[in-house]
Amino acid sequence: MDPIASRPHLSSDYGVPSDTDDLLPWSYVTDRMASAMHYWISTVGSGGAPHTRPIAGIWLDDKIYFGGSPHSRWRRNLASNPHACINLSEEGDQAIILHGTVHSLRPDRPLAIRLADASNTKYAYGQKPDDYEGEGIFVFRPSAAFAWKLLTKDRTRWHLR
Repeated sequence: MDPIASRPHLSSDYGVPSDTDDLLPWSYVTDRMASAMHYWISTVGSGGAPHTRPIAGIWLDDKIYFGGSPHSRWRRNLASNPHACINLSEEGDQAIILHGTVHSLRPDRPLAIRLADASNTKYAYGQKPDDYEGEGIFVFRPSAAFAWKLLTKDRTRWHLR
């Protein structure tokens, strides 16, 4: 089931229409997320300090799968607070912003095969399914998404289930 699209709640100063004409389709998000080489993840540490950095990952089944060093700040942050924001901002005027949570995951064999295939197609790292089954990986599950091509015309918010 596709996420439910609506207009975001914004101040009228932004000039975003209140009608639902010109809402973007969910495929706009999925196509851009699948083709992006990097994503920006924002986490918050136990002291409240924000932390943002780029990550490589795989968009699959409306989730982002990724890994990283256990010594990285974002991993330490997620250990105390699983909420994160992931953005695509190569073109600031055509943003995609996802809000959700991150959890560690030890994929089963079929998912590990799909992730290795997707990773090798996207990055050509030579990943094997065993690389995903070992220590496990992280999965970001969005609960809300925002996107626009032209802020004052098609800004769209999706609620995900």
